[in-house]
Amino acid sequence: MLHILYERLNVQGYRTMAYPAAPPNPPPERFRGLPVIDSSKCPPNCRECVDACPTSAITQADGKLSIDLGRCLFCPDCTEACPENAIAYSQDYRLAVRNREDLVYDGRAVRLAESLDEKSRRIFGRSLKLRQVSAAGCNGCEADVNVLSTVVFDLGRFGIQFVASPRHADGLLITGPVSQNMKLALEDCYACTPAPKFVIAVGACAISGGPFIDHPEQINGAASSLKVDLYIPGCPPHPLTILDGLLRLIGRIEHEFPPAAK
Repeated sequence: MLHILYERLNVQGYRTMAYPAAPPNPPPERFRGLPVIDSSKCPPNCRECVDACPTSAITQADGKLSIDLGRCLFCPDCTEACPENAIAYSQDYRLAVRNREDLVYDGRAVRLAESLDEKSRRIFGRSLKLRQVSAAGCNGCEADVNVLSTVVFDLGRFGIQFVASPRHADGLLITGPVSQNMKLALEDCYACTPAPKFVIAVGACAISGGPFIDHPEQINGAASSLKVDLYIPGCPPHPLTILDGLLRLIGRIEHEFPPAAK
């Protein structure tokens, strides 16, 4: 036991990242964050990236590309298909938005999530309880949500905790496309959550149905059944992306720390 304590205190040191007071730990090199779009590189009548996208997230109109980040799986299919490298991925982890339409991205700055109103911030800003609902998810988003409770991210230091009962929750954090079998359970869970309450959709499945979009056994995400107050895209979103979105919602982001370019 003494050896373990020595290893922890003297070798490993302090492991919790300083974010949001300081820049976060850099994501791994292979991390795919906010896409970089340069429509000026697109050859006339080229639709290689549009046709390659498995969820029809990319559209082209008047020579301009746009990506629906709510549908995007952040896979490399578009970047590999593009002959001119008009699409690339940055390491920008800041993706959360309040409105679904803000996820339609054409290369200009994303309108990042604004915080709750002042009254809600007073209520939830220092103590936020969430009920996580896996509505037929693959456990990818669920795993990255769970990572937030580890020593690196330490979600509890912000007063944010996951609870077992919706009756003890301030809101729902939903993952998965919401299967037909989970639709009623999700609606009951929402009904049991006391007001005021809000809904957070995490991952492409919870936002749009993800790779299962328009499948008859699911309803294309949480917004088809409930009003969503925060969208966090990704497949799955990195834990840092989820943390950033939650902190923006409760007004705990005071400084922006754009990631360094690759």
